[in-house]
Amino acid sequence: MGRGIIYIMTTAVPGLVKIGKTATTNYEQRMYNLEHDGYRNVTALKRSFAIEVDDYDEKEAMLHTIFEKSRVSDTELFAVDINIVTQLLSSFDGTVVFPKTETKAEVFDTAVDNARGKLLPDGTYKFHRKKKSDNNKEVKATAIINFGRWTLLKGSVLGIAEDAGVSQKAKLFRMNMPMDKNGKLLEDVELGDCSPSFAGTIVMNQSNNGWTDWKDKNGQPVDIYRKQDNV
Repeated sequence: MGRGIIYIMTTAVPGLVKIGKTATTNYEQRMYNLEHDGYRNVTALKRSFAIEVDDYDEKEAMLHTIFEKSRVSDTELFAVDINIVTQLLSSFDGTVVFPKTETKAEVFDTAVDNARGKLLPDGTYKFHRKKKSDNNKEVKATAIINFGRWTLLKGSVLGIAEDAGVSQKAKLFRMNMPMDKNGKLLEDVELGDCSPSFAGTIVMNQSNNGWTDWKDKNGQPVDIYRKQDNV
C-alpha cells in the first residue's frame, strides 16, 4: 500500500486533460513544473482537482484503463470530459488537496452540474434580474458559450453586494474581474467550463439558479435543454 496524490489538470487544448499522480511530498513541485513547463509539448496546464488516497499507483492505473480509448498515444493526456473524471475521482476515499476550499461532496456536485451545463448549445445567452441588496439594481449580463466554455462579455453589469451562497471559487473569480464601481465589466472575462448556476452566482454575487435565469436567443430558460435530455 502507498499513499499519494492523484490529480487532474486542464490544458491549453479544450477537452484535453492530464490525469497523473505524484508523491504527497512532491505535489507542489510537480504542479509548479507542469504549470510552468507544460507536458509533452502541451502548454497552459492548470490544476483542477487533486486528492490524496491510499494505493494511488493502482487507482491512477485504473483511471487510465477506464479512459484508455480517449488516451493520446502513450501519454497521460486524455480527450475526455473533465467533469466525468472529477466525479469518479472525487468518489474515492481520500483527502481533497485541491481545491482546499471545497469538500469532496461539493467537488462532486459541481462536476455533475458542470457536466449538465454542457447540454447547452454554443451561442449567446442573456441574464436579467433585479438585486434587492443593491437597491433593486438591474443586473444584466451577456455570455457566449463556445465548446462548453463560458465568456462573460464586456459591458455586463454585475451585482455588487455579496449575499449568501457565494462559493470561495466564485469569490476568487470576482476578485480578479475588471469592473468599475457600479459593477460594469470593462473587458470580456473567461469563466471556462462551468454551469449556468456558477455563472449566475458570479453575475449576481449571491446563490443563483442559473438554469432558470439564463435565457437563450429565444428568451427560453436554459433549463429546457436539461429537460430535453431527460426525455
